[in-house]
Amino acid sequence: MSHKRSSKGGEIPQMYNLDEMDRKIIAALHENSRISYTDLGTQIGLSRVAVQARINALSEKGIIERFTVVINPGKVGLQVSAFFNVDVEPRFLDEVAEMLDDEPAVTSLYHMTGPSTLHMHGIFADMEEMEQFILEKLYKMPGIVKVESQLLLKRYKSRMGMRL
Repeated sequence: MSHKRSSKGGEIPQMYNLDEMDRKIIAALHENSRISYTDLGTQIGLSRVAVQARINALSEKGIIERFTVVINPGKVGLQVSAFFNVDVEPRFLDEVAEMLDDEPAVTSLYHMTGPSTLHMHGIFADMEEMEQFILEKLYKMPGIVKVESQLLLKRYKSRMGMRL
């Protein structure tokens, strides 16, 4: 992906304008990322070759980051879903974020504004596994000041990716 330098030396990602066809392709892939180029082309009025070229371009530009599968955690024995607010001393923020990124139980991790430094979601087989994660891994990371957790009772909506 192409980047520009900001006045402070950081990188600013290149912004791209999406035309209506790109938006239709992304919407269709969001619903079913396994759709064939031919079926997608028929659906939106483009040839298979044109669809493939556009998807390749969207991928090369970093607009489409990856194709993935969404797994129902309960169907594979992961019964506990929890959200965490983790306060971290600023000097340890990147180190802790990298350590949490390597944890298989952590499904998402965000640096947030507000009272908590990191907002995290994790999925565990049971309460014992979650407790072990907190006590043996999370609390032992450098700079951890406070950890709050909330258990998910029921999922009404979960969306992977973003809507255009």
